[in-house]
Amino acid sequence: MNQKRKQAVALGYESEQQTAPKVLAKGKGYVAENILDKAREAGVPIQEDGTLVELLAQLNIHEQIPEELYHVVAEVFAFIYQTDQEIQQK
Repeated sequence: MNQKRKQAVALGYESEQQTAPKVLAKGKGYVAENILDKAREAGVPIQEDGTLVELLAQLNIHEQIPEELYHVVAEVFAFIYQTDQEIQQK
């Protein structure tokens, strides 16, 4: 049985300093688990999208996302914003 190793990509965006989100961390297997654990500990929402992770994993760390991915990454940030709002209302 060939199980695919877990993969994770962490994005960040500072509107005052960047024109687009950039890759902060990425990895497979143990590194991916560590990224996810750190996100959970920090209360960062996690969205699972295998296709997007595959695309983002092709980028280098500190590289801004290409314009072709703006729309889909905007959806991720909208998800995070909505999740943050729901948490703050509790």
